[in-house]
Amino acid sequence: MWSGSADAPPTARIAMLAPSLHPTERRVAESIASDVEAAIERTAQDVADLLGVGRASVIRTSQSLGYSGYQQLRVALVRELALGSQTTSASEGAVMGALRTMIERFSDRLGHTLSALTEESVEQFVRVVDESQRVLVVANGLSLPLGLDLALRLISAGRPAEYLPDTIGQQISATQLGAGSACVVVTGSGANRASLEVMTAARESGATVLVITCFPQSAAAKLADAALIVAPIDDTFRDELVHTSRAALMLVTEFVVELLVSRRGDRARVAQAATLSMLSRSLSE
Repeated sequence: MWSGSADAPPTARIAMLAPSLHPTERRVAESIASDVEAAIERTAQDVADLLGVGRASVIRTSQSLGYSGYQQLRVALVRELALGSQTTSASEGAVMGALRTMIERFSDRLGHTLSALTEESVEQFVRVVDESQRVLVVANGLSLPLGLDLALRLISAGRPAEYLPDTIGQQISATQLGAGSACVVVTGSGANRASLEVMTAARESGATVLVITCFPQSAAAKLADAALIVAPIDDTFRDELVHTSRAALMLVTEFVVELLVSRRGDRARVAQAATLSMLSRSLSE
């Protein structure tokens, strides 16, 4: 099931694939992610006995994560620990200590965000956005601010984009896109019903559907013509929903726009100069 980079660390793969795994495999994967050091010391049979599942389930889980077997997964876990840094525990009640711990944890996992991206997927994404006649940007729920930010960044780069906060308006606009246009959807979970309905409408109109999401086996990723999979900072699908961190998604959308600017060359630079000129006039002394 894993189709990202071969260098992607195991915990990043688990975070992205866990929602789509068979329940038994999900138990195995989440058990491994919850205690990596213990998983390294256990055999496949040890894990099976601990969880009350068959040894074959442990092997299948490893294969679903992109490894030939549990031994290879253990080696990858060792490598991940060796490359990672340890964060310091925050003292109970120390607000700054807690904040520092969270930021350090985010920093440690930031490298994971690119682990599922490929040269082909990023190139296709940027090319479609650049060459499309119309671009509709869609985001709902907790991803909504990212959609607005992305649309404004595209516009400032000389790539006109449409953004509608109303879900009915999004669907109406999507039905009228047609061939040669693109619908760009930002959805952390990949399961937002309103966004999925817009994607379906855009596909039926003949438009190319692009998505930026955290989970490669999500409904949104499967529905899209091209997907940028951004590994979530949080360890599990539940964490992603509870903590709702969109920081990694925001970083990737910003840098995708920078790639678009590079591709568009002088057209983008002229547009950005005009944007900066307008901004300078809007500032007071």
